[in-house]
Amino acid sequence: MHDIWNPWHGCKKVSEGCDNCYMYFLDRMRDRNGADIYRTKSGFDYPLHKDRHGNYKIKSGELIRVCMTSDFFLEEADEWREAAWEIMRIRSDVKFFLLTKRPERVRGCLPAGINDGFENVFFNVTCENQRRADERIPIMLELPFRHKGVMCAPFIGGIDMEKYLKEGRIEQVICGGENYDGARACNFDWVKTLRKQCEKYNVTFVFSETGTYFIKDGKKYYMPRKSVQREMAYKSGMSYTGRPVRFRLIDSWGEEIPEEYLYTPRYGKSCAKCAGKAACNGCSGCGKCG
Repeated sequence: MHDIWNPWHGCKKVSEGCDNCYMYFLDRMRDRNGADIYRTKSGFDYPLHKDRHGNYKIKSGELIRVCMTSDFFLEEADEWREAAWEIMRIRSDVKFFLLTKRPERVRGCLPAGINDGFENVFFNVTCENQRRADERIPIMLELPFRHKGVMCAPFIGGIDMEKYLKEGRIEQVICGGENYDGARACNFDWVKTLRKQCEKYNVTFVFSETGTYFIKDGKKYYMPRKSVQREMAYKSGMSYTGRPVRFRLIDSWGEEIPEEYLYTPRYGKSCAKCAGKAACNGCSGCGKCG
C-alpha cells in the first residue's frame, strides 16, 4: 500500500487489544512468527525513495501511516529509531501518522530538538477499552506533539472519553471492530456513545469498519469481508467532521508549502461507500479493486 511505511516488522504483545493481532495472523499465514522483529531492507527509507526523474515518490502533503506491522516505540527497535526520526525530519513536507500502545516509552525515545513538537507528525495512542484509554491518553496529552489523536481499534469495550476530549488537545478519534481469528464483537452502542462525545467537542470521529462481528440492537452480525464492514460503517452515518486539523508542512528550503501545492487524495468508485475514506491517503491507482 502506498500510504504505509514499515521501517521494521514484528512486535511483542502488550495488552488485550493485541490478543488477536492481525499482523500475527497474516505472518502465520505465511509460515512466519510475528514476534520476530527485524529492520526492513528495501522499506526502511521508503519516504526517501525517488522516481527515475529524481522526484520523491511520496508527494508533499501525503499522509503516511508508520509501523503498521510493529510499534514505533518498541524496545527492540531502539537502535533504528533515530534514523527513522531523521527521515521524518528530512520529509518535513509529509504527514506521518504515528500510532503506539507504548506511550510510557515515548519521552525517552524522542530526538533532540523536539521540544516544540514535530509539525508533520500526527501522534496517536491505541485505546481498545476504558482501561487502556485511562492508562494511555493522560500520558499522550503530556507529550510534546502538536497533533494528537486516539485509535480505538480493535474496539472491544465501551469508552467514556469526554474528560479527555474537553481539554481540546485531541484532534481525531478513529474506531473500528476486530478481524481475523478470534475476533471479538464490536457493539454499535459503544460507537454511538463515542461519536456523540466527539461531536460535543467538535472532534473529528471516524467509524472505519464494523469488524467481523458487530452487535446492533441486540442482534449479532457476521461480516467477514472488510469491504462490507466499511460499507456498513459508512451507511451508519456515524463519522463526523470536526474542527480542521492543520499541518504546517515545510519544503527543503525551509519555507511553508501553500495548500494548493500539496497532494490532493483521489478516490475510485469503490471508495464512494468506504467509511475508511475519511482517514486515508486516497487511492494509489493500482487497479486491484477493479
